[in-house]
Amino acid sequence: MELIAVLQDSPYLFTLLVILLGLLVGSFLNVVIYRLPLMMEREWQTQCDELAGKTAQTNEPLSLSKPRSRCPHCNHQISALENIPVISYLLLGGKCSQCKTAISIRYPIIEALTGLMSGLVAFHFGFDWSCLAALCFTWSLIALTFIDVDHQLLPDSITLPLLWLGIFTNLFASFTDLQSSVIGAIVGYLSL
Repeated sequence: MELIAVLQDSPYLFTLLVILLGLLVGSFLNVVIYRLPLMMEREWQTQCDELAGKTAQTNEPLSLSKPRSRCPHCNHQISALENIPVISYLLLGGKCSQCKTAISIRYPIIEALTGLMSGLVAFHFGFDWSCLAALCFTWSLIALTFIDVDHQLLPDSITLPLLWLGIFTNLFASFTDLQSSVIGAIVGYLSL
């Protein structure tokens, strides 16, 4: 309870902690942005193979949590120290610790962007439930943006929970009234 009081009374401390959390979430979003479209493609391929009566290909299991991240060039498993958002990229000079192949600048950019946007949300909303909802929206939109840029996909596994979170959040008129929220959801989905 004392920590909650400190965070409510110190918006700068709260914002700093949310920035750090945002950097960690940004690292996870990199995994989501890379793996979710691959997981979807594998699922579609399996369904197509089943419909065509072919034997489904057996690939290495892929989820958001397994296998651990690896260098795409030399297959070196990335250690916890090599996975510290932004800092490890700078310490490694933007290169794999094993094969010295360049790591895409996109990874630390997504981490930094997520940290920055999280900090802005925290500073704007303060220590409140609406901040938590806005952070979830922000993180989801970052993932959706980069997946859409790469694959022209908006995965239902992100958009549908986002839709329901938005409607639920606005039951309490957090951002807008419920009627406007439902109309926005309908118009948004019809525009896709």
